[in-house]
Amino acid sequence: PLAPVQAATTQGAPSQMVLDNSTRVLRTLEERRAEFAADRAALDAYIATEFNKIFDRDYAAQLVLGRHGRGADLAEIKLFADALADSLTSRYGQALVGFNEGLKVQVTSETPMRGGAIVRVSSEFIRESGETVPVDYLMRKVGNDWKVFDVMVEGMSFVQTFRNQFDQPLTRKSIREVAADLRAGKLSANAGG
Repeated sequence: PLAPVQAATTQGAPSQMVLDNSTRVLRTLEERRAEFAADRAALDAYIATEFNKIFDRDYAAQLVLGRHGRGADLAEIKLFADALADSLTSRYGQALVGFNEGLKVQVTSETPMRGGAIVRVSSEFIRESGETVPVDYLMRKVGNDWKVFDVMVEGMSFVQTFRNQFDQPLTRKSIREVAADLRAGKLSANAGG
């Protein structure tokens, strides 16, 4: 069983949420690794459910769209957000199943920003070998809940990466057309650039 390692001495609600969710996802992936490796649809469904619990997909999509989203209606932004989220959850699930067994998570700090309206939760994913992968989450309060709107893996922001990746397609096509291309697999959310 995976036991979370906690290094931060003061944990607020955002840090605890990151720790609880990450630990639960890692434990489930460990327990269901063979099933998920054989059934991609089950993996995608599980990751999508978890992603939707903590991720502020519409706000993240607005940030990714940047200048292209100015003046867009909410339906267009939601269409893009849904297509982007589906592409991301599929890639994220495959990447996690591919990690070696025994992966653990540790929250290292929580930093309020913009007067506490945003919080940065820094964490590390720790492999059995002891190698660490730093993962930071930017979160904001939505209603009574903290929601993630950006993730930085080894210092690379997914919002900035995808804003750069989708800038050219959005210059040539409408938001609806780019969302359709994402759905059709003609484009994919590629965190590698």
